[in-house]
Amino acid sequence: MSRRREPVPFAFLAEADRFRSNVTPPPHERPSLGRLAGRALLGLTIVAGLVGSLVIGTPALSTDTDAGTSQSQASDGR
Repeated sequence: MSRRREPVPFAFLAEADRFRSNVTPPPHERPSLGRLAGRALLGLTIVAGLVGSLVIGTPALSTDTDAGTSQSQASDGR
């Protein structure tokens, strides 16, 4: 069986990257005041949650400096 070697017209794929449409997309709608307020409130809630968890979690992560001086009687060897 012999195969015919014909050029395949894939030149349109190379031109697809350079193609620019003359149709302009519709303009973006400006968000309403309620939507802007909702986004601000959501952002504020997320930031407040992160700050609150940091404030609450910081004492748990700190090492006690007094723990080294106050030892139990069992560790004294008595």
